[in-house]
Amino acid sequence: MKAAICFLTAGFLVTPALAADPVGFAMWKPAELKQRDEAISKKVGADNSARETLADYGHYRFRMLYRDADGLPEQHDNFVDVVIVQSGEGTLLLGGKMIDPKAGPGIGEYLGTGIEGGERHALAPGDLVHIPAKIPHNFLVAKGKHLTYVLVKVPAR
Repeated sequence: MKAAICFLTAGFLVTPALAADPVGFAMWKPAELKQRDEAISKKVGADNSARETLADYGHYRFRMLYRDADGLPEQHDNFVDVVIVQSGEGTLLLGGKMIDPKAGPGIGEYLGTGIEGGERHALAPGDLVHIPAKIPHNFLVAKGKHLTYVLVKVPAR
């Protein structure tokens, strides 16, 4: 009996050590996201932004974006944007009419030169934003400021 108890106890202790996370699992702790934020802030390109893909699952992906100036107005007919602000501050210009839309990098994606109308929403760390498909939007960043956010692009239904 004592041997059986020892065997079962050993089994319970070893099982968690052998268990592995399922394929596709990902977790980013705040400290890691802060490190990535600091790293990409040093890689800003000519478009005043830097980006890093955190994970790509084929039909949706997680990206971190850093901006230190206004982005281009954009619209995605086939994707919803979910935004989690990590650091800095900015404004989301949402809705209205895109000015001079041109085909973007993917099917049903458009970039413009501006947005007429729309609503402005202040962005700060911790904000969680859902941008529906087919809605023009633009991330605005004041001179001398920055905005870093995690973006999850999810297929629209």
